[in-house]
Amino acid sequence: MSNDFVTVNLNINNRNYTTQADSKWTLLYYLREVLDLTGTKYGCGTNDCGACRVLIDGEAKNSCVLLVKNLEGKKIITIEGLQENGKLNVIQQSFVDAGAIQCGFCTSGMIISTTALLGNNSEPSESEIREALKENLCRCTGYVKIVDAVRLSSVILQEAVNE
Repeated sequence: MSNDFVTVNLNINNRNYTTQADSKWTLLYYLREVLDLTGTKYGCGTNDCGACRVLIDGEAKNSCVLLVKNLEGKKIITIEGLQENGKLNVIQQSFVDAGAIQCGFCTSGMIISTTALLGNNSEPSESEIREALKENLCRCTGYVKIVDAVRLSSVILQEAVNE
């Protein structure tokens, strides 16, 4: 790492951080190595697999290529930040219930992408689900259970809205 440090203000999982970050630190490095938020996974480091996805201002982004110094004032949510009162949220639980977690390595990125999708489209079609997940690679499945988990999440969230 270089000796160029910058002061950056971030909001991560609804908590404010002011940090002296090396100008070359990626968000993934900062989350895992500085904050010990290890739910966000290091997959490829080249913006290709989606294992490192986080929400940035509501959009799913790969944290392995984003520099901390460019994220001033952004609202960042990691997989840990999706929990509600210490319990899995609807989407996280749907992945478990649908058997979509397999080895688990891609799961946090898949859940982040699903969260972004359902935040913009509460009743996506299968093709819209597959399109939203196209930047997330899973080597364990044919994505059937993952698509099922997204559908299950959508149904449960719609039922909650209609109650």
